[in-house]
Amino acid sequence: NSPEALRMVRVAWLFMLSKVIELMDTVIFILRKKDGQVTFLHVFHHSVLPWSWWWGIKIAPGGMGSFHAMINSSVHVVMYLYYGLSALGPVAQPYLWWKKHMTAIQLIQFVLVSLHISQYYFMPSCNYQYPVIIHLIWMYGTIFFILFSNFWYHSYTKGKRLPRAVQQNGAPATTKVKAN
Repeated sequence: NSPEALRMVRVAWLFMLSKVIELMDTVIFILRKKDGQVTFLHVFHHSVLPWSWWWGIKIAPGGMGSFHAMINSSVHVVMYLYYGLSALGPVAQPYLWWKKHMTAIQLIQFVLVSLHISQYYFMPSCNYQYPVIIHLIWMYGTIFFILFSNFWYHSYTKGKRLPRAVQQNGAPATTKVKAN
């Protein structure tokens, strides 16, 4: 009941609200039939997180879960900067060379989250009340790492999600493709 803990709970609710907004973004993509922007990864990621965060906040807000919310928020700032620039159209295209690196940042995020939450397994004196939340966070980090690695492979190794102009001649294209 400390003021710091209650402030962290309010921040967790705001973070959960951001996950609901991302879910609504996915729903809009689906309703608009933007199949090129909606993948299993996108739907799964944005469908699971609002609900899991709601349960996490109701049961055990703050604590170990706060780290991955902070990391994820930072990653989303970078992602939405990219999407904002891409919305400017062809004028911004020369500055959007770093899309591939955005996916790498997401992969690093999941490694950091899994490593951070793994410290629980090596701390015999950790008094975290709800270890099931720890296990879920670790599983999410691992599952999302696998899914985003698969996205990386298909997008950048096999080139299935690269714009056609890049696939054909290696030059930058003006087509935009959403990362997840």
